Amino acid sequence: MSIPRPAPIADPSCWDQRYREGGDGWELGQAAPPLAQFLRTHPLAPQSPGRVLVPGCGRGHEAALLEDLGFTAIGLDFSGEALREARRLHGEARATLQWLQADLFDRQALTEAGLPPGSLSGIVEHTCFCAIDPGLRQDYIATVCRLLAPGGWLLGLFWCHGRQGGPPWGSDPQLVEAQLRQAGLVAEIWQPATDSVDKRNDEWLGLWRQPGQPPAPVEIGSC
Repeated sequence: MSIPRPAPIADPSCWDQRYREGGDGWELGQAAPPLAQFLRTHPLAPQSPGRVLVPGCGRGHEAALLEDLGFTAIGLDFSGEALREARRLHGEARATLQWLQADLFDRQALTEAGLPPGSLSGIVEHTCFCAIDPGLRQDYIATVCRLLAPGGWLLGLFWCHGRQGGPPWGSDPQLVEAQLRQAGLVAEIWQPATDSVDKRNDEWLGLWRQPGQPPAPVEIGSC
């Protein structure tokens, strides 16, 4: 009798199984404290309103936080189980909080779901970058740059551990900085995170900007 092999990490069924079995050890039961603290108190924190994506949103804590802060938040995950959990914890989709099941690297699917190039004010990264195969990180960064509007921002909490294997895959802070800079993003903050949970004292917090000026808001009734 053959033993079934586990699904590869690029297969949504792998992540579905993790959520069903409670195998998502990265789950904190809340938005990551360094991100929450930064968004709520830091003078450089992006301000609402704006349309913000959380790729690999999992149980949706960061998306719910963004909605609380006045943003229109989109939680994206290709795991149906993850999004079922997000809906259970934070409610069904509404005008200011949307759940989207799609592959972040499927450009056509994103466009059809209302995420064409330049459609986002911001992106919040937490545990997506460390979950994907490291060989896809350049594609991840290219996707971020494509989706952000001019002047748009990337706020990320990167798990820069040095352990072998994954997920979660580790990162080198200098390499992450170089990859984002080479893609044209401009760093406003890149530093070791504070307020991390005990098991994650190797996190780095970064705020990056897409060059250019965001479009001026259109007033109701203007031509």
